[in-house]
Amino acid sequence: MSFNFPIRVYYEDTDAGGIVYHANYLKFCERARTEYLRDLGIEQDAYLEHNIAFVVKSMDIDFKIAAKFNEQLLVKTKIVHIKRASVEFEQTIINKNEQLVFSAKVQVACVNTKVMKPSAIPDLILGVLK
Repeated sequence: MSFNFPIRVYYEDTDAGGIVYHANYLKFCERARTEYLRDLGIEQDAYLEHNIAFVVKSMDIDFKIAAKFNEQLLVKTKIVHIKRASVEFEQTIINKNEQLVFSAKVQVACVNTKVMKPSAIPDLILGVLK
């Protein structure tokens, strides 16, 4: 299953030349993962109250073409692998011409925030993700 999240590039997302600043692609992907989980009924703040958080463990990213000010983009997110304490997402950003702008594989780990160590993903979440 894939989740699509539209993004418009704002002036604040760009450098002086009107090109999206490289770190902002990561922000776009973070927003899309959060909204994907929310769409599945997983509200991360409820889990934070129980010391369960999801943190990015690793990323493999590739910048293909530059996105520009005021461009409309689409962040596509899908789960490609689930382990006991982590989830791997594949994310792509495309422009309105369906050109690939950016791609990433993102491994997100479940951690116990009291000790900041890996923790098994709660069964309620695993059931929804699978």
